[in-house]
Amino acid sequence: MTRVEGQEERRRQLRELVTTKGFVRTSDLAAEFDVSVMTVHRDLDALQAQGWLRKVRGGASCLPSTQFHGSVGERMTTMTQVKQRLARAAAEELAPGQVVVVDDSTTCLGLTQYLPAHTPITVITNSLPAVTALAREPGVALVALGGAYFPAYDAFMGPHTAHSMAAFRADVLFMSTTAVTAGRCYHMSPETVQVKQAMMAAAARRVLLIDHTKFANQGLYALAPLTDFDLVLVDDSAPAGEVHKLRERGVNVRVVPR
Repeated sequence: MTRVEGQEERRRQLRELVTTKGFVRTSDLAAEFDVSVMTVHRDLDALQAQGWLRKVRGGASCLPSTQFHGSVGERMTTMTQVKQRLARAAAEELAPGQVVVVDDSTTCLGLTQYLPAHTPITVITNSLPAVTALAREPGVALVALGGAYFPAYDAFMGPHTAHSMAAFRADVLFMSTTAVTAGRCYHMSPETVQVKQAMMAAAARRVLLIDHTKFANQGLYALAPLTDFDLVLVDDSAPAGEVHKLRERGVNVRVVPR
């Protein structure tokens, strides 16, 4: 095994250890893998940059990336029917000739199956699965936003991605979020917030898709109030009290029935 292969295998095992235990001290990781504390810090920096975990004082925690967000694989297998209903409802907002932004959420990934029915259409996205789904669709002009690749999100994130988005103007943005608290969107990574804010700034119309679990989730970094969206789509299992509060704040909420 080469040095690079050994490093990748150690980081894979380290990530699994942190995910299993929830929190692990840096000193314990150094002893576990028989490496220096500085090597562990470099490993944690790399894994945090990829979105797998969050460095905290004295060690690393899995909570930001796994409990509240989860890997793409995990998110694609949860709430699938609800996400499909939300995506189908969002597709009603599409029209041929539009420039559409699709974020990296698995909720909006379902929208890609409806886009070919509204061609010609231009799609801008930072989501690698969305790029793969649309790459060979006739009538779909595809713009992939570059930047740093985050394996945990299977997407491109960070300042370069945000700067790339700033070069475009779109008709409509379709976006989801990790958590909704007190009428505001939250995420667990500043890189995610940076890219989504750039998408919002570039779009003339903004549509937010959220399933009912978002009201129970927690987030660290504030993205935007829901009043910044032209339309918010929620499934019919969303807490009635929360929906009522959003409407009282002036949010245009549409409940998508089963």
